[in-house]
Amino acid sequence: MKIKKLFLQNFRNYENERFEFADGLNVLFGKNGQGKTNCAEAVFYLCTGASLRIRHDKQLIRMGAEKAHIVAEAENRYGNVTIEADIYENKREIRVNGSKISKNADLMGHINSVFFSPGELRLIQDGPDERRRFMNISISQTSPAYYTALLRYNKILDQRNTLLKDRDVNLVLDTLPIWDEQLCKYAAIIVKKRAEFVEKLAPYAKEFHAFLTDGGEDLLIKPERKYEGDEGEIAKTLQRRLENNYEKDLRLGFTTVGPHRDDLDILIGGADAKAYASQGQTRTAALALKLSEVEIFKALSGESPILVLDDVMSELDLPRRKKLLQCVSGIQTVLTCTHAERVLYGKECKKIRIENGKIKQ
Repeated sequence: MKIKKLFLQNFRNYENERFEFADGLNVLFGKNGQGKTNCAEAVFYLCTGASLRIRHDKQLIRMGAEKAHIVAEAENRYGNVTIEADIYENKREIRVNGSKISKNADLMGHINSVFFSPGELRLIQDGPDERRRFMNISISQTSPAYYTALLRYNKILDQRNTLLKDRDVNLVLDTLPIWDEQLCKYAAIIVKKRAEFVEKLAPYAKEFHAFLTDGGEDLLIKPERKYEGDEGEIAKTLQRRLENNYEKDLRLGFTTVGPHRDDLDILIGGADAKAYASQGQTRTAALALKLSEVEIFKALSGESPILVLDDVMSELDLPRRKKLLQCVSGIQTVLTCTHAERVLYGKECKKIRIENGKIKQ
């Protein structure tokens, strides 16, 4: 899986630029604030239909322009694929091989991507939302069923939370079981897929972390809450938990149990990484998780995703930089940095210098 060409028109600070990528390592370099990350963001956007940096797509449009137009010419194991996105002030249109898609689930899987930047340290340091986001983005790219279940679960969850705020308690108690049946149906799909994902993720993360730290520390990933059985049994378990929390949910006005509240436990050397990990430990653990994500994509789809490493090298010491370059061998990688010669150590790559939203030869 690889991107051959990327065309950006009125996207962020790019007026009109065309990138051609090599199969292996592609290094976008230049001073800070020139547009390197914007290019990396465009790659991820065309893979997932979302940006990790902004909430509203209109922020992607170049100042003064009416719309942004971005195109990726790519290749996966089934052949060539072209993905286009037109982004307007209040809407967008995405096409795959010329055909407009009606929902984001239809975009997932054409080109898979793993994105890592210093901001991804939130995955270790911040609250459960960040770890759920990590799982949701990753699983959705290889499982349209998961993505659809997640959308429907969140919609029903919003309706249930609205109901819990109603002052007519009898009405609420009569109606909750109706919502709960549907909620648990989709929750069971989410829970099962996440469990399968973590089961694959944990050994890869342990191995990569040991490699990056020369075996100096042990990384353990496990679900905070363990569910047993198939989807039907999980749905029944969740339904019982919802019923047992009716009083609490009514008092608080929101749903207190379910996969929207679940978390991952991340332990380094047996200690909770959220509470005790240093900056260096956090960075290495987050990188190990992202490299593990690459391996999961390879195992599930039979080909490597596109790896986007945004300003990662500046945060790593020399030994870890060299180890990271070893890890990405054989994977199409888009890496951004300020000084290419300081991070490559003779590694063969394609260098692209960016200056003020333009490619400089």
